[in-house]
Amino acid sequence: MKATVKVSPEQCGRWRVWRIDPPPLESHDLWRYSGEHCFDQTVVKANDSRRAFTYTPHVRMTTTGEPQDLTDVPPTPITHLSETESMMAESVSKFAAEVIAPRVREMDEAEKMDPEIIERCFEQGLMSVEIPEEYGGAGMNFTAAIVGIEELARVDPSVSVMVDVHNTLVNTAILKYGTKESQRKWLPKLATNVLGSFCLSEPASGSDAFALKTARDQDERRASSSSSPTSTQQGIQGHHGLHREKDTPGFAIAKKEKKLGIKASSTCVLTFDDVKIPHDHLLGKEGDGYKYAIGILNEGRPASPARYVWLDREQFGQKVGTFQSMQHQLAQAYTEITAARHLLYNAARLKECGKDFVREAAMAKLYSSQVAGRVAGLAVEWMGGMGFVREGTAEKMYRDAKIGAIYEGTSNIQLQTIAKLLEREYTR
Repeated sequence: MKATVKVSPEQCGRWRVWRIDPPPLESHDLWRYSGEHCFDQTVVKANDSRRAFTYTPHVRMTTTGEPQDLTDVPPTPITHLSETESMMAESVSKFAAEVIAPRVREMDEAEKMDPEIIERCFEQGLMSVEIPEEYGGAGMNFTAAIVGIEELARVDPSVSVMVDVHNTLVNTAILKYGTKESQRKWLPKLATNVLGSFCLSEPASGSDAFALKTARDQDERRASSSSSPTSTQQGIQGHHGLHREKDTPGFAIAKKEKKLGIKASSTCVLTFDDVKIPHDHLLGKEGDGYKYAIGILNEGRPASPARYVWLDREQFGQKVGTFQSMQHQLAQAYTEITAARHLLYNAARLKECGKDFVREAAMAKLYSSQVAGRVAGLAVEWMGGMGFVREGTAEKMYRDAKIGAIYEGTSNIQLQTIAKLLEREYTR
């Protein structure tokens, strides 16, 4: 029922991803992993009873975001990953352990991302998860990006934030609102060697994006700022969505902020001094920048996974984890992490299916950030004095977890979003 076509190593120097198109096709093409980051192309006949994914081809969505018919989709566990997603998790976990882990402490102390880490992330295809293959990307689904970011966060949240922002905010902005010309120009670069940045905040404008002072002159098509927007490593600014190159005249990186956590991920103050903005650098419609920014942040919010820290410590001649009180704390923490992961994956699946996912994304981000902070704090206590010193990872995870309640919408904003949507649902 199947035929296999070998792919030479020259053809698969980077990940190549499968895409299943909806019936009525006689066969479906998919890429199957064969080791060494190389894939075999396997052709599965339409009447083959075996399932390559956890859900039917009717659910498969492209990056353009058309909703799919879910009528005939069989029930599956939320956390049941497709073959694609499982391979992503396995590969990224191995990459994080072998390449990133040895450099985590050095990057945190230096407050700087190792350039080789960035380069290797591009080489692994981690910076182009949802970018279509025609632009040099992997063409994978949103959940694949989620599981990849989650595996990175287990080792270093700074790296996961970099990959998260680049994929779910920057790439998504160009894919959803960029013109065909800007997509042809930028997506191949963002897929291979250009790191994107997302800018929405100013010192007096955080959650209230309407208070931004950076403005674009409608006639002169220039942008100026009386205060300085802040970029999270990774711009959308004012009430227009704009994209600009780093070396644009009048644009400058004023300073790099020193932070409590995720220190290897750069957060910088940017200035716009009479910067010329060509009309073709607008994202989408003029004046809709705020709406686009909120929409993009909604898409990025499911990518805030909870982190978990285990321990291997002895007290009174036995492992700490064997004490009943400790076991209860560990069980409670694991239960909360699992619940957070279920909220996360549910929001991701709803997004892929073209369903409304804003409330679920807000709940996932709110709860995941709460659990991450709570469990990371407990991990420091569980490890005693060693949890408080920098030799281990517990104190770093504790510092890194705090940002989850702040960036991409504070916890209070998530609560307000959830409340408004509940009110709309139950009072209409």
